[in-house]
Amino acid sequence: MYPDLAGKVAVVTGGSKGLGNAIVHRFAEEGMSVVINYNTDMNGAAQTVYEIEKLGGHAIAIKGGVETEEGNQALLDAALENFGGLDIWVSNAGFETQNHTHEVSLDEWNRQIAVNLTGPFLGAKAALNYWLPNNKPGNIINMSSIHELIPWPTYAAYTTSKGGLSMFNKTLAMEYAESNIRVNAIGPGAMDTPINAKRFEDSSVRQETESMIPMQKIGDPYDVADAAAWLASNQSKYVTGQTLFVDGGITLYEAFDGGKG
Repeated sequence: MYPDLAGKVAVVTGGSKGLGNAIVHRFAEEGMSVVINYNTDMNGAAQTVYEIEKLGGHAIAIKGGVETEEGNQALLDAALENFGGLDIWVSNAGFETQNHTHEVSLDEWNRQIAVNLTGPFLGAKAALNYWLPNNKPGNIINMSSIHELIPWPTYAAYTTSKGGLSMFNKTLAMEYAESNIRVNAIGPGAMDTPINAKRFEDSSVRQETESMIPMQKIGDPYDVADAAAWLASNQSKYVTGQTLFVDGGITLYEAFDGGKG
């Protein structure tokens, strides 16, 4: 769909499952080479590499924590050594835990901030320190959430990490626009991913969630992957500093549907 993506190189953190896995497959469909980061899901990462190569694509899997400079540098090094460059960096790795805020431990708070917010900072830093001295254009896509806008009680650490990521995206986009480096985010709504599988096993929870979405359905990971491909391509060449919400309309504030509120 996007001929300009053929031959480009991307890093995708958290690429072994869920949204990251869908993005990896979507990029491979465009003829891109992908470095897949994973933390614990070695089998999922290996299966993804196998699937990409079976389709004629190119991918490698690298284990490492995105919350460390060493982990992100290893991903950049892998891209340069195996594919000869880097064009797009997707910070997708993230997680959430639920707890009443007054019961959240400092370790629990710090862990979510480290992965969800510090991780994208360190990924962007690694990419920028390759693009800038080499005078190369670049493209950063950070995985945010509808909860950069919508509060979510009992998920304070998660929502705070996504709210911070929103301002980080905007700041980075403004700072490096003149260097031909674009920075955008994707804000998924409710998605059929492994992280949500247990929650949606309860049909009443699924129905309640769908009732909050104007389109009345849960999203598919490939909806997010399609958005990532567009943001990675030249079709979005004049777009930077934005969050593209892929959410079935939930950020339209469903509580006011039909004149309620």
